[in-house]
Amino acid sequence: MKGLVKILIVLVLAFMLLGAIMVFTASGTYSVIKFQSLYYLFKSHLWKVIAAGFLFVVFANIPYDIYRRYSKPLLIGIIGVLIATYIFAPKVKGASRWIDLWIIQFQPSEAAKLILIMHLAVMLEKFGLKITDFKEGYVFLLIWIVIISFLVLIQPNVSTSLIIVSTGFALLYVGGARLKHISFTFFTVAGFASIAIAIFKHSRERILSYFQSLITGSDINIQVTQAKIALGSGGWLGIGLGHSRQSDLFLPESYGDFIFSILGEEMGLAGTVSVLSAYLFLFLICLVIAKKAQDKFGQLLVFGLGFNILFSAFINAGVVTGLLPTTGITLPFISFGGTSIILFAVSAGIIVNVALESLKTEELKIAQVG
Repeated sequence: MKGLVKILIVLVLAFMLLGAIMVFTASGTYSVIKFQSLYYLFKSHLWKVIAAGFLFVVFANIPYDIYRRYSKPLLIGIIGVLIATYIFAPKVKGASRWIDLWIIQFQPSEAAKLILIMHLAVMLEKFGLKITDFKEGYVFLLIWIVIISFLVLIQPNVSTSLIIVSTGFALLYVGGARLKHISFTFFTVAGFASIAIAIFKHSRERILSYFQSLITGSDINIQVTQAKIALGSGGWLGIGLGHSRQSDLFLPESYGDFIFSILGEEMGLAGTVSVLSAYLFLFLICLVIAKKAQDKFGQLLVFGLGFNILFSAFINAGVVTGLLPTTGITLPFISFGGTSIILFAVSAGIIVNVALESLKTEELKIAQVG
């Protein structure tokens, strides 16, 4: 177990280090043209990496049991913040998703994902076998998922809303909910999601362009086209760090959601497969930690947080390669951005703490037997 914790820590730090390197190589040209400084966006990202590393250590040392007491107030609080964001936050690219905190733009939907996972884990432990009863257990957890996903959806942020729903349902299934209940609600939500996609112009255009690409064989949009060029030109081993051509403004904002394509261009197929394998390995470590956790709350908390990291990574990779419609989902720990990297680091810190608390309990039991 100690070895797995060390590997998990190394993986998280390696992801963040790789992210800093990739952001530097992907943002240099844009920084020079936009801000007259090669290091402008890199320095901005570096401060967020430092903050993320600090919070990773802090949350790794906060006993996870404390979230039992505060998950509901936190969830109610973030609901209030989401409502305030929708009403008062200025629109950026047609969406009200960010709160400007001067030193950082905070995206409440990212925090909402983490807090919802906490509260669902608390409720699943509390309800126990009642979760198999639709009216007596399942529906109470479903209400929270619906509230959070709806408030994120209307920002509009369809992709994050779908990740919240998917992660929530995965957690419900692992927590003991019946598959028929999950299937029924999933298809119901899918129906509402289809309506939402039709209502929101940007989502509708993305989905239509995606299906058109499947039918005609054309590319989805300019970003995906350039991302594929980047991935293809990388070959097996890449063209080398700092030698990306697509980051020279051919691929718009390549340091953000599409940074995976720059990684593929500079590090090749070997690099992209290695990174995706590392995400999968991180999730497998989370499963082992969850299995060894001393209570159901810890088990479900680790599973939910680990699933969110893995699911987000593969959604991002799917978008960049054109396998999925374009979304605004970041590559965990690697993409440029404050809220995302900080909250993924917090999630990883919580996972580490569950592992450390389990180790303490095991050592105490061994000492008592001895």
